[in-house]
Amino acid sequence: MQQKPFHMMAKPVSHLCNLKCDYCFYLEKEAYYPAQDKMSMDALENYVKNYIQGSKQAHVDFAWQGGEPTLAGLDFYKAAVKFQQQYASGKTITNSFQTNGIAINKQWASFFAEHNFLIGISVDGDATIHDKYRISTNGKPTFERVRHVIGLLKDHGVQFNTLTVVNDANWNKGKQVYQTLKELGSMHMQFIPVVEQDHVHDERFEPQATEKVTPFSVPKAGYGVFIADVFDEWVRHDLGRIYVQSFEMLLAQKLGYPSGLCIFSKTCGDNLIIEANEDVYSCDHFVYPENKIGNIQDTPLDVLATSDKQVAFGNHKYETLTEKCKQCPYLERCYGGCLNSAL
Repeated sequence: MQQKPFHMMAKPVSHLCNLKCDYCFYLEKEAYYPAQDKMSMDALENYVKNYIQGSKQAHVDFAWQGGEPTLAGLDFYKAAVKFQQQYASGKTITNSFQTNGIAINKQWASFFAEHNFLIGISVDGDATIHDKYRISTNGKPTFERVRHVIGLLKDHGVQFNTLTVVNDANWNKGKQVYQTLKELGSMHMQFIPVVEQDHVHDERFEPQATEKVTPFSVPKAGYGVFIADVFDEWVRHDLGRIYVQSFEMLLAQKLGYPSGLCIFSKTCGDNLIIEANEDVYSCDHFVYPENKIGNIQDTPLDVLATSDKQVAFGNHKYETLTEKCKQCPYLERCYGGCLNSAL
């Protein structure tokens, strides 16, 4: 049987970050990794080797996230590139890097340009929106720094896209947010809703009967309002010019192509997480003890990715859908979306 493709996201500094965003779901991981250091050189080499050799695909993409991945230091990624070249074995290797941008300077930008890194910049709208939640550890606003960094990336010819969290501060400002992203030069946009339930961590994987969410969560139907407003602007002015991930993926599905996003797929579990100590988890949104599937010091990555526990995790999405969802005429477009946002 042919191996189902899987994709890895690495957390080389775990939960460590130079911002303190109110809605961040990863800062709480300090409870599991209280004295976490960045990924060691030995662990980095083992991960790079494991991922390339374990993937049966001709193209292997290394996604670096956090916390804030720049905190690993530039030398860490220089070493990562060398290891990738060492173990490539004829495969095409690429790198994507999700960052708040705060620490990026000319040296980082030059490195990204030289090695063709794709940079994802987190930005939630203009300063009045972005700075409500995306603040520094000492409470300072960050929008102007992000604007500067985007200019730096453009000056160095670095390809970048934007990731926007839809929350209680911007859900009714879709047009305004979209225009801000255009002004910043974003040609590839991703919008994700924050729906954070007020409950303890060990209940998160199970279907929830409560609809109680945190104050910063997007309100009920708010994400739909936001996306509809963005769509109206996009389809009138930028169709075929600006790439909005959710629109493009849904259109591809409508044309008969398989979903390119786990949130729109019938099953999930193809996007795994590796922590700084080489622990592997089922999903970025489920880094909890019950969702740890192993450690690559003990078990090869491809074995973990195709394990019974990981397959069961992926099937759990459809198996726990409510009858209301299953009867929806648009079921095949999203299959209920991300399990983490299900109420």
